[in-house]
Amino acid sequence: MKKPKRLIALVLATGLVVVSLTGCSSSKTGDAVGLGSPAYNLENVEFPLKEQVTLNIMTQSSPLAPQDPNEKLIYKRLQEKTNLKINWTNYTWDEYGEKRNLDIAAGDIPDAILHAGMSDYDLLKYADQGVIVPIEDLIDNYMPNLKKVLDENPEYRKMITAPDGHIYSFPWIEELGDGKGSIQTVDCTPWINKAWLDELGLPIPTTTEELQTALKAFKDQDPNKNGKADEIPMSFIINDGQNDPAYLFGSFGLGDNWDHTIVDNDGKVILTAREEGYKNAINYLHGLYKEGLIDAEAFEQDWNTYLAKGKDKRYGLYFTWDKANITGPGDDYVLLPPLKGPDGTQNVARTNGIGFDRGRMVITTANKNLELTAKWIDELYNPIQSVQNNWGTYGDDKQANIFEYDEENNMLKHLDLNGAAPHEVRQKSEVGGPLAILNEYYGKVTTMPDDAAWRLEQINTLVPYMYAENIYPSVFFSKEELDKLSTIQTDLFDYINRMRAEWIVNGKADKDWDAYLKELDRLGYSQWLEIKQAGYDRTAK
Repeated sequence: MKKPKRLIALVLATGLVVVSLTGCSSSKTGDAVGLGSPAYNLENVEFPLKEQVTLNIMTQSSPLAPQDPNEKLIYKRLQEKTNLKINWTNYTWDEYGEKRNLDIAAGDIPDAILHAGMSDYDLLKYADQGVIVPIEDLIDNYMPNLKKVLDENPEYRKMITAPDGHIYSFPWIEELGDGKGSIQTVDCTPWINKAWLDELGLPIPTTTEELQTALKAFKDQDPNKNGKADEIPMSFIINDGQNDPAYLFGSFGLGDNWDHTIVDNDGKVILTAREEGYKNAINYLHGLYKEGLIDAEAFEQDWNTYLAKGKDKRYGLYFTWDKANITGPGDDYVLLPPLKGPDGTQNVARTNGIGFDRGRMVITTANKNLELTAKWIDELYNPIQSVQNNWGTYGDDKQANIFEYDEENNMLKHLDLNGAAPHEVRQKSEVGGPLAILNEYYGKVTTMPDDAAWRLEQINTLVPYMYAENIYPSVFFSKEELDKLSTIQTDLFDYINRMRAEWIVNGKADKDWDAYLKELDRLGYSQWLEIKQAGYDRTAK
């Protein structure tokens, strides 16, 4: 499941998403020096190996996790099962992107890179440079677990296949719900303070006008009853994915999402930031700002500031993936339903996201043991193993356990986390590598996490209001297309996001609109749309 504490960056697939939390440390374990292991000349590999051998693999992990991944119980068990030892080069999330690129540039290339964070551009670039190898034959010949997933779900094979017909990376797949009811279908979920509404005798708002009335009451009527004017009617982190107020734009038309891209029901790709309804939504938010109903820090605060005020429950309305990570799991805050706008529009724009990461692991050209490596990676796609890779494990006497193991049914059952933030607990023991968790696993291989099941219940209340039948898919663009998109989108989206924030504050959207549309054209909007539409059309076939 998506990691709620990550600071979401708006990036194109041409760059690495480097996730920043706290701390900075790295550890090179064992004798890994960034070079491939010796050729062991092993064929018809079966685990456990008769004699132990080693592979050198680079990875990344949370600063909260052990510096040596071999201290994680998941990897200890895997070593016992396979008799294959991994010498890890492990970097923390905040430093990984730079360190990985420097190591590759220096020729310090390990056998494989796990939790690789490879963008599509990275995959194509490193394939062209001879850094990584195509893996489609390895999948078909040595990886029955992954092959079964791809054969039974051919859409995933299509998504991991590059424009040149090769597969260069092992994916991360996490299914939690289907279609409109998937857990990723809305990320900037709005949470309204039900305790304050009850204190003031107000109903949950159902229209944009009623929301404005409620926010005014939050500001003026001391709903927390502490005698101070410290209530914050609405807060967010502007242009920050799951913490952005894009959800409210759906009351004015097609809505908005983190990449400003929507597909209508005729298969037409639309840039939301050119729509009249988008402008009207900004004007509505400016009206709230002008009345002092929006947190003045919403346009510059970082996650820690946002979190601190939320933990003190100073918000009347805020936006995030899961309220448990900000205001806790209690009943004080509830999901704000889709609001009817001035003309009766009541739409929820879908996020263009699924539980899928194309570039989760790669094998490099330094690797002299392809069959051995492929079969070890395939162990990560064993259903019971994939579940642990993703969330954590059981029977750990050092870290909090995520599961209890039902040996009779060979099933992992999620434990109650007793109010702890799920992400913080899981990142200490999960490994985040390539894996596949399919909807069919729930009830057979594992239970669904309580937080995920609860979130799906919330999402399902929004499904009837989602106009769009489709999302923009995970298109694997060519290197040439990515070059063009990168050049255009960097400036285009920077401008869109800057104007979005400025207009909410200064209220000049109507006055600036025509000049704004001309500037979008100058920045390459038409070419951007052409490439995006072509990618959609060939992927949707």
